[in-house]
Amino acid sequence: MHNSCLVSSTLDIVSKKWTLDILFELRRRNEWARFSRIKKNIGDISPKALSDRLHDLEEEGLIEHRISEDSLPVKSEYRLTESGYELTDVIMEFKKWVFKWKLGNQTDNSRDCAICRI
Repeated sequence: MHNSCLVSSTLDIVSKKWTLDILFELRRRNEWARFSRIKKNIGDISPKALSDRLHDLEEEGLIEHRISEDSLPVKSEYRLTESGYELTDVIMEFKKWVFKWKLGNQTDNSRDCAICRI
């Protein structure tokens, strides 16, 4: 694909390590989540990697970021945008496709992937 292809560039962002973990952690929470909570729930991600991915996702319009200076320490919080929710819906549809076509035409939507937590 050509480097100016929006589909290709979007796939590049979504395929970065930790991106799906972050998107689905925010989707599960369905509210503003502090940086420390996201890190705790994802696990092995380093603070720098989390910060980098959150910045990328914010630049892409998939998450919102707010800083609350009302308390100390200052709170940095994140949540999905409408675009982020729609993207996670697309990814869940992709998961159904994977189960159907990559796992022997199984159409059982109740199956869950133990690895990806989507």
